[in-house]
Amino acid sequence: MSARRMTQVYTGNGKGKTTAALGLAMRAIGQGLRVHMIQFMKGNIEYGELKTAQRLAPDFTITQMGRESFVDYENPDEEDRKWAEKGMRMAWQLLKDEKLDLLILDEINVALEFKLVTVQEVLRLMRNKPEHLELVLTGRYAPVEIVKEADLVTEMLEIKHYYHQGIASRKGFEL
Repeated sequence: MSARRMTQVYTGNGKGKTTAALGLAMRAIGQGLRVHMIQFMKGNIEYGELKTAQRLAPDFTITQMGRESFVDYENPDEEDRKWAEKGMRMAWQLLKDEKLDLLILDEINVALEFKLVTVQEVLRLMRNKPEHLELVLTGRYAPVEIVKEADLVTEMLEIKHYYHQGIASRKGFEL
């Protein structure tokens, strides 16, 4: 097994970015690795993965960093910015955790698009990632600078989605 861990990006307008990261987390945990996911711009929403993480603790931890309401793209609330800053501070702290093998920054690309964090800050985090740690960045709108710096980039492409037929998020599949 290679000692160097990579940086992966899951982006695009299709469904499945967070799900892909969670799949990678399950694979890592199955091999005895420890995982922490920070969910940017998400808070107080009972996503199924939160219940799974509780069952898999301490090997899997999810921390939500946001409010349960949507962030206004045109005018993000100062509270949204504070949550994102808190999430970045946590990410920097987790980089120092030698027992952590996989760090997932869920929806960080959206936080970048909404200007809740800066591209320079995320690039600095990527460049300071220790070799023992795999880093995953999810969310649509991955900036070109992040894509260039990453080792692996997967773009999810929406071909068809039942949401456009008026079907709401379903428990166990989107929630």
